[in-house]
Order: sequence, then structure tokens, then C-alpha cells
Amino acid sequence: MRLSILDSELCIGCQCCMFACSRKQNEAGLANSCIDVKSLGGMEHGFTVIVCRACYDPPCVKVCPTSALAARKGGGVRLDHSKCIGCRNCQDACLINAVYWDDETNKPNICIHCGYCVDYCPHGGIETRGAQEFI
Repeated sequence: MRLSILDSELCIGCQCCMFACSRKQNEAGLANSCIDVKSLGGMEHGFTVIVCRACYDPPCVKVCPTSALAARKGGGVRLDHSKCIGCRNCQDACLINAVYWDDETNKPNICIHCGYCVDYCPHGGIETRGAQEFI
């Protein structure tokens, strides 16, 4: 399964997807969300949703010195927290800035494309595509 942004113009900036992501990780608030909603200038200019696009050849994997990140079948990555040394190379390598940082654990937060956020987007701007075999 891959998370897909259908139409960023449907985003009203409510951050429901972000809250859902945090809840899925047993967190309150937005600090550890793996998805972000950014304003393009408020309601007048709209919003954009920034989330891992499940690269088939992820640049973040290539720069990880400890192999803490591994490419998944179908695109995207999996993080082995025990191998991560918090170097932030993955964050720097992400072309769309979709690697967020957990300052408490000093480890990245990267979307695993679970699809949990999809049900919380009130305007249907996010969907999942493909088989769930690599989640």
C-alpha cells in the first residue's frame, strides 16, 4: 500500500491527518506526526501536504551509514530504530523534506504508509493504493 495525495487543493489545513498519525503512534499532539500540512499563505493560497512519496530508489536509504533504513517492496522505507544513530543523513537526503525528527529519541519519523490518516481527511485528499503486502 502506498499513501497518495489525490489533490492538495482539497486540503483545508485542518491537520486531521497529522493528529491521526500521531494517535496511531500512541502520541498526543502533532510533534511526532509523519505527515505535515504546510500553509502556502493561508486560506487564500491554500495548503500542501508533505508526506513520504514512497520512492522506489529512496535517497535516504543510500545515505544511512548503519543500514537502519531499508527499502520496502513497492516503495518507501522501513526504519530499524535499534540501528539508527541519529545522524540525520536521511533527513538531509529527502528530496521533499518528508523525514521528520523526534527530538526526544533523536530518530526520524518516516511515514510507513499504513493508511490510518486516510479516514481522517474530511475532504478525501489522501488515499492508499496498491497491496498491503509490504507494510
